[in-house]
Amino acid sequence: MGTCDIRTAAPEDLPALIRSLGQKHYFEDRLARQRRGDGILLVAWRHCEPIGDVYLWLERAEEPELTTHLPDAALLTHLEVLPAHRNRRIGSELMRAAEELLFSMEYKQVALGVGLDNLDACRLYERRGYVEWPHGNVPTTSVLYLPDGRRELRAELCRIMVRQLGQDRYEHRW
Repeated sequence: MGTCDIRTAAPEDLPALIRSLGQKHYFEDRLARQRRGDGILLVAWRHCEPIGDVYLWLERAEEPELTTHLPDAALLTHLEVLPAHRNRRIGSELMRAAEELLFSMEYKQVALGVGLDNLDACRLYERRGYVEWPHGNVPTTSVLYLPDGRRELRAELCRIMVRQLGQDRYEHRW
């Protein structure tokens, strides 16, 4: 993949993930969910070090609006790239890998939530062919994993963006 190697995280990757990206309890949780078949943690690697990740949420969405309007969509969550590696298409590569994997798993669409003030992320998603859904913003809860293992829940209002998989990225259907 040109600038990095992207692959599904394995349990033995946990020490490297924590060393590079921190968030010990987050990655322990996502690897446990992955073992249960509830999601997939994709990691971007450069020179044997993790530089970014995205989680594919395959469980039922927690937000009622999403379960009503997108009952069969996978969700992309927690897209991150280390600051030193941003603006080098790593985020785009992670998203492309996620979309290709989901399409191969026969998902028809993928959705994500983005904070109303995160305009840089919105531009990235729009370039990837995501469109804002017509059902308004959705109150969500973000989880902050604290170093001592506790989780802090934070309310966040998000715009929901959706992409149809398997179509030209500029075709939009709502």
